[in-house]
Amino acid sequence: MREDDVVIVGGGPVGLLNALGLARAGVRVTVLEREPAVPASPRAMVYAYAVLDGLERLGLLGEIEDLGFRTQEGIWFRSFATGEQIKWNMDVLDGLVDHPYNVNLGQHRLAEIALAHLQRLPGTDVRFGTQMTGLRQDDDGVTLEIEDTAGARSTVRAGWVIGADGARSAVRQALGLAFDGMTWPERFVATNVLYDFGALGYGPGNFLIDPDHGAVIARIDNEGLWRCTYCEDLSLPEGTIPERMPAYFRTILPPDADTPEVVQWSPYRMHQRAAERMRDGRVLLAGDAAHATNPTGGLGLTSGMLDTFVLYDALAAVIGGAVGAEVLDRYSEERLRVFTEIASPQASEWKRLVFHSDDPGRLEGDLGMLRTVASDADARREGFLSMQALKTPSLVG
Repeated sequence: MREDDVVIVGGGPVGLLNALGLARAGVRVTVLEREPAVPASPRAMVYAYAVLDGLERLGLLGEIEDLGFRTQEGIWFRSFATGEQIKWNMDVLDGLVDHPYNVNLGQHRLAEIALAHLQRLPGTDVRFGTQMTGLRQDDDGVTLEIEDTAGARSTVRAGWVIGADGARSAVRQALGLAFDGMTWPERFVATNVLYDFGALGYGPGNFLIDPDHGAVIARIDNEGLWRCTYCEDLSLPEGTIPERMPAYFRTILPPDADTPEVVQWSPYRMHQRAAERMRDGRVLLAGDAAHATNPTGGLGLTSGMLDTFVLYDALAAVIGGAVGAEVLDRYSEERLRVFTEIASPQASEWKRLVFHSDDPGRLEGDLGMLRTVASDADARREGFLSMQALKTPSLVG
């Protein structure tokens, strides 16, 4: 491999979008993914308007919209206790942004679209079933030790490495970087179910507010598939989650409702953590490898994608000699600032509202705020436009 190559560890959306951006800039890219194919477990699925410009620049937005669907219905809040529904619709963004809507589509479909585009470009190599087992760097590049599913070991050499391998990042751990913060004392259970929540008055994206039965409920596609993500006590055995699911759905659905058909489910822990830095020499971090947040509000993948749109642009410019490598320190500083000051606190507040509203007085204050914003177009506009603060302008002009 040439010294100006980039190896990306992690073949999820963040890794593949970085690879695609670099490859379109003429950089040779290799992607290493330990899973045998793009993972299809229930994860992110709503792409906020703030990331759609970046997906369009990569030439992906049209296909994403064709496979998924647009929605301007924004966030609908529903009180489990009273049935009250409060709607924050996005029509207030018309004429203010290029894409005044969200797009819903499972993140594995986004990754598959990016992968297909990447594989059509020269100088690209995607290796599934391959994990990084070691990393060392010097002034001229990085050497990675890798192992495939058959146990065959080898090394690859690159000028630069991007760690996009999730919250348990082997790249970050190999660098010895701290991942400070906290882990929430609950378990999230994400389910993909066949059930018509729309017939019960739910919109494409909903927060069901309750300290015991709170959930994030969203429509994934036009074929009847919905996502319902809820919390449960961590002391409950993980192995018996499927046995408890019917009782949860019986609680949140009408008494005469059929039990949803669970197509997929995945348990996971939730974190509010950030690496001490996102650049260490010739190694860079992006997405969950650099910062992890609970998914309430969809700010995890959103933050990772907004990392990506800045990173591949800056790294390609460094490799091409247009700017010095110090621009990558600015990437690290700015993206960590945005996460720690904006994304993580917002996600924590959304989680408190949806899953921990056990103070009646505070809940009524929260609901009052939601009602006010719903009825005031200016307040809704300001609320949605505040998401622009998550974006970082290009660091190379």
